Amino acid sequence: MLFILFTALILDFIISYASISIVKQQSTRNLKDTADLYINRINHDFAYINHYMGWTLANDEIMKTMDTNSMHSTAFLKSNTQLHQRYTELQKNYGQEYNFFFYLKSKNFFLNCAPLSIQYPDYLELKKQIISYTEDKNVYEKFYSDWTPVLVKGKYYIINIVPYNDSYLICLISADELIRPLRGINLGENGSASLVNVNRESITTPIGVSEKQLQTIPAKPAILSFVQSQTTVSRQFSNASFRVQMVIRFGTFEKIMIAQLLIILLAFIIALTLCAVMLYFNKRVLRPIQVFSDNLTQLQEDSEDLDFTSSKIIELEQANLQVQHLIEQIRTFKIDIYERELEKQRIQLDYMKLQIKPHFFLNCLTNIYSMAQMQMYAEIEQMALSTSRYFRYIFQNGQDFVRLKDEIEHVRIYLDIQQHRYPHAFTYQIEEQLDTQQVGIPPLVLQTFIENAVKYAVSRVTEVSIRLTVSRTAEKEADMAVIHITDTGPGFSPQILEQLASGQPLDQSDGTHIGIMNTLQRLELLYRRKARARFYNLAEGGAGVLLYLPIHPPESL
Repeated sequence: MLFILFTALILDFIISYASISIVKQQSTRNLKDTADLYINRINHDFAYINHYMGWTLANDEIMKTMDTNSMHSTAFLKSNTQLHQRYTELQKNYGQEYNFFFYLKSKNFFLNCAPLSIQYPDYLELKKQIISYTEDKNVYEKFYSDWTPVLVKGKYYIINIVPYNDSYLICLISADELIRPLRGINLGENGSASLVNVNRESITTPIGVSEKQLQTIPAKPAILSFVQSQTTVSRQFSNASFRVQMVIRFGTFEKIMIAQLLIILLAFIIALTLCAVMLYFNKRVLRPIQVFSDNLTQLQEDSEDLDFTSSKIIELEQANLQVQHLIEQIRTFKIDIYERELEKQRIQLDYMKLQIKPHFFLNCLTNIYSMAQMQMYAEIEQMALSTSRYFRYIFQNGQDFVRLKDEIEHVRIYLDIQQHRYPHAFTYQIEEQLDTQQVGIPPLVLQTFIENAVKYAVSRVTEVSIRLTVSRTAEKEADMAVIHITDTGPGFSPQILEQLASGQPLDQSDGTHIGIMNTLQRLELLYRRKARARFYNLAEGGAGVLLYLPIHPPESL
């Protein structure tokens, strides 16, 4: 036992070291990939904003109007308002942290053209600096297409100036706001993410004492030579004079390796103690239990009365008296578990009936509101009446089975509501035989598949046709109701069809396929696996669902 234990501990140490090394390499690689993704996104944003400002100065009539008219003229003020609206929308797309300014040098006119996210004293200081930059003849070479850090009252900002004749558009963002997404990544207990300039000086504000001391205090050497305590990841922006620097601190790995060595030593000591304990346990406990087990076997074989007085464990002498009592309790517990399972199925069915998406109700209210704005009073009355009937059917129905006639009417109301939402987007056709109207089916079964047809098939491009037919057929086991639902949409994906055909559950992690799985589970519980469902794609395009439900359903659970 000692040899096996010692060998297992050595193997555990080797595997732990290899795992730590792999995890450390993967962590570093993932952080590098994260930094690359972040930089690619910022490069794309910088390039687009720079191009947009250049196009505005060179081609937009707003700029020409402001340049040729007096600052107090109506045309100038109107153009200024339009420019503010345009760059406010640009700011919404890229974030409130971006600030945009406009400067007409000939008129000495400087103003922000989007809402500010900086304090007013900083704005005044930035205004002075930006005006001074425009006096430089090399402003085009220094600032155009080159995002540059500037220091304002002890805080760094990233600035880009686009000149055109005597007009300038300026974009500004705080260095702290630019690095904020990377600071949400876990870089270790003392890790940090910052922006550094060409002199490798940090231009972002440290977020804690550990980050302030990170560049002044050298990293402590690892206790083991193969455990690296720190890794630095640095990435350069394409159109900027600064870079991202992330420092990863692997202090946790050092602690793991030290703990691993202590565990090996402690385990070896415990193994020696365990040997002595096992010998004592075998003598005082295992052997009496083995004797007791042999006695129980003989007792089960109706042998003569046994004497337990030789046992050195008093509790074993009393255990035999409890065996028959335990057997009776086990039987009682089995009955109780069976009853609880039935109750669980009832609760599950009730939950499935109430699993309705509330956003459909909200969409109906939104449509009514939109119709009211357009004074479509007749449509409002029809929409409100259909919505009321739809939700009255849902909330007042607490039965396991309803008439097929009522379920079809509910589907027709739902399709009418959807036609109000998507006019001219689809048509529907419902065919039912008279002898199927009184057939009992679970509520909201047809609603689920019709709703899927509307959700995945209806589009604004082409008009979709949805068809529902209901009939009866006689089979060997029982009469069946045949429900056939088709649409002319894109159909099921091959993966979904394969999973449904093989009986595999669909992925519901992102909130999809809940209705299909819900309905299939309800049919299985209510019909005790006598109902059948088939999913397929039409040859001419579209999806099809074929349901076979017994005419006389079993009692609800």
